Amino acid sequence: VAKTLLRNGTCRAYCTDPSRIEKTVNSVTLLGRVGADPQRRGNDEHPVVMFSVATHSNYRYESGDWMQKTDWHRVVVFKPGLRDAVMSYLKKGQRTMVTGKITYGEITDQEGKQRGTCSIIADDVIFLQGGTSEP
Repeated sequence: VAKTLLRNGTCRAYCTDPSRIEKTVNSVTLLGRVGADPQRRGNDEHPVVMFSVATHSNYRYESGDWMQKTDWHRVVVFKPGLRDAVMSYLKKGQRTMVTGKITYGEITDQEGKQRGTCSIIADDVIFLQGGTSEP
C-alpha cells in the first residue's frame, strides 16, 4: 500500500497491487426537481455542467403535525454527450432522476476560508416531466 501526503496534512492511502484491491460501492440515486437551469462551468479543456436537485423527507412530530424537509444536492456532469443533453433539455422545476456517485472536496471561498463541498457526479440523468413547479 502506498501513501500520498495531501496539502492539508492528511494522508491518503492507495493500493498499487491489483490482487489487494477490494470491491466498494459508491452509488447515489436522486429523484426530485431541478432548482435552476443548468450552468456550464470549467474551461474548454475541462468543461462541466452543474445543476441542483431538491429532494424531500416527510416526518411527523409527536403532536401529529407533518413536516417536510428539503435537501439540496449539487449535481455535476462531466460526460460529453450527457453534458450537452442536460444543457439543452433540463430546466428549472423539471422532475429528474439522477444516478451517480458522491464525492467530497474543499474549496477556498472569497474570504480565503476553506470549506467542504459535496457533489453528485452524474452517470445518468433521466428527464421526466417538464414543469415549472417550485422545487
